[in-house]
Amino acid sequence: MARKTDVPSSYYGEPRKYDPNFRGPVHNRSCTDVVCCVIFIVVILGYIALGTVAWIHGDPRKVVYPTNSLGQFCGHKNTPNANKSRLFYFNMLKCANPAVLITLQCPTTQLCVSKCPDRFATLLDAWNTKNWEYYKQFCQPGFEISSKSVVEVLRDEDCPSMIVPSRPFLQRCFPDFNTRNGILTVANETLFKDGNNNERSVLDLKDAAKGIFSLMNAKEVGMKIFEDYANSWDWILFGLVITMVVSLAFILLLRYTAGVLLWLIMFGVVAAIGFGIWHCYWEYSALSGKRGANITISDIGFHTDFSIYLQLRQTWLIFMLSLSVIEVIIVVMLIFLRARLRIAIALLQEGSKAIGYIMSTLFYPIITFFLLAICIAYWAVTAVFLASSGNPIYKVTAADGKCMYANLTCSPKTFSQSNMTTVCPGSQCMFAFYGGESLYHRYILVLHMCNLFMFLWLVNFTIALGQCTLAGAFASYYWALKKPNDIPACPLYSSFSKAIRYHTGSLAFGSLILSVVQMIRVVLEYLDHKLKGSQNKCARFMLCCLKCCFWCLERFIKFMNRNAYIMIAIYGKSFCTSSRDAFCLLMRNVIRVAVLDKVTDFLLFLGKLLISGSVGVLAFFFFTRKIPVIQEEVPSLNYSWVPLVTVIFGSYMIAHGFFNVYAMCVDTLFLCFLSDLEVNDGSPHRPFYMDRTLRRILNKKNVQATSRR
Repeated sequence: MARKTDVPSSYYGEPRKYDPNFRGPVHNRSCTDVVCCVIFIVVILGYIALGTVAWIHGDPRKVVYPTNSLGQFCGHKNTPNANKSRLFYFNMLKCANPAVLITLQCPTTQLCVSKCPDRFATLLDAWNTKNWEYYKQFCQPGFEISSKSVVEVLRDEDCPSMIVPSRPFLQRCFPDFNTRNGILTVANETLFKDGNNNERSVLDLKDAAKGIFSLMNAKEVGMKIFEDYANSWDWILFGLVITMVVSLAFILLLRYTAGVLLWLIMFGVVAAIGFGIWHCYWEYSALSGKRGANITISDIGFHTDFSIYLQLRQTWLIFMLSLSVIEVIIVVMLIFLRARLRIAIALLQEGSKAIGYIMSTLFYPIITFFLLAICIAYWAVTAVFLASSGNPIYKVTAADGKCMYANLTCSPKTFSQSNMTTVCPGSQCMFAFYGGESLYHRYILVLHMCNLFMFLWLVNFTIALGQCTLAGAFASYYWALKKPNDIPACPLYSSFSKAIRYHTGSLAFGSLILSVVQMIRVVLEYLDHKLKGSQNKCARFMLCCLKCCFWCLERFIKFMNRNAYIMIAIYGKSFCTSSRDAFCLLMRNVIRVAVLDKVTDFLLFLGKLLISGSVGVLAFFFFTRKIPVIQEEVPSLNYSWVPLVTVIFGSYMIAHGFFNVYAMCVDTLFLCFLSDLEVNDGSPHRPFYMDRTLRRILNKKNVQATSRR
């Protein structure tokens, strides 16, 4: 009798042939995709070279320490400003442009000082008074009061025209804003005098430093959050440990509860939709005879107040018919797909058994996390060094902003001898940013892109290595005829060593394809960000379509790569061959694939929500002192949501890590199950390796060999 399949086999190749020597993951292997392996190693060496070049040219001090107008670091040891760690702006009112605040560079002189000013004062008031001794510490080093007139000092910006009470933030002096009775003040003052003795409002200072003002508030909140973490870290850790235990117990219990849980969910959905149909019918009947209820939706047109539509019988009729159609579709699917749902449940239960026998797989995500942490750290450090590479660039800054030489590159050493100071009195040569005209700096953006691409490639390779390793371990469980006696020793280590030794090139090949698509998506997101203000609707529409297409392509490649790595772990073939075999095998059983994929995703998502939600509710009752028995143990907190959100997010991520292993187990067992159906027939020489439950569902059985007398 011909075997019944979901899709004719001629469309997607012939079923896999029986191999009498196959007894699980192949032991005698050869290296696959060697060319890609060599390219991957060369690229990694190039990435190391890129990091070395960035380290040579970069200087993180440019990011850590503020820089004054002369390009000198403030507060760095072995510099003239070693004891002056604060950056002081001569005229904060010139920083009113928010775009200027992004780089913290204002068109005014910036000076390194040992402390920020703590009072209001102007140069005119301090000149020739007892306040001068305090005021002069905010003037240029070496400035003497007798050398120039007040007008010349202000023109050349030897001293600030005014100082305001400030406090340091990000090692920069910003006005010390406070709120008194709902009114914004600086040192309890709402008005002050500027350098020209004109009365100004502190709101002008707020406009000049509004970008930093919000950050200052964020700093206060950040300090309180840090205190909450310091007071509750042990309880947060305790909550995450509970999550690990519950996640492990949930996976192990799925072998007994998967079927009951799934059918309860299915019947719950059917019952919920049925209740919705009844409610719509009740609303439809209740509106019968009411004035205006029989008006159609087309008669009233479009309204932003959607409650108007709920007063029409036609609205509830549409809802009732829509829910009825959905109900019929679900019931029909449950009736005709009940056998495949039973297979999916059996595989979920089998996956729980496999993890129970190979418990070490649950701890492999720690290795993946460690490798990912190395990739992220190397990428971040390289990015910082690349961003901080270059020489200081100086630009001409005019006092009135109307100089013909404004924003031109200049040199502080020769600026005073040039004719720029004559043509533009009061102009200065100030530090602007770090850069350069060398070949290295000219292609700095390309180097940043290379850094990002290699980061994506290494991350995807690390994930691929984990998937291939877990697949090999779980495949060794499935293809053990007598479980657990025939399971090889240390299956996880054996699978990991095979993946690294023989299939680095194949894993690099698959992760390369995925990284290229992800890189294109990054570029599309960048273009979309740049075109947000564009009026070209056609370009925006095309960009949106491209983003959607590449998102779908990335999802498909991830799915195919995952199954290709499973085939590599089992049969030890190249990436392209494994991808083709996996695709054809899945397409020959496409309905089973769709059912299992959705059932698994739904159950695992439900498990993640159940675990993180349960731990989150427990944490809520604890941190809000709702549990009388242990109220005294609750730490004093500024924001109770800080540890609560941390516990919920951390619980979800831990559950996600555990359930990812479980999902990989189910996917591996599923492909092994499909191959088992194709190559074996239950005879003594070709027995089925699947579990007894699966054989019973499929009406399959292994015929025992009879001994002859």
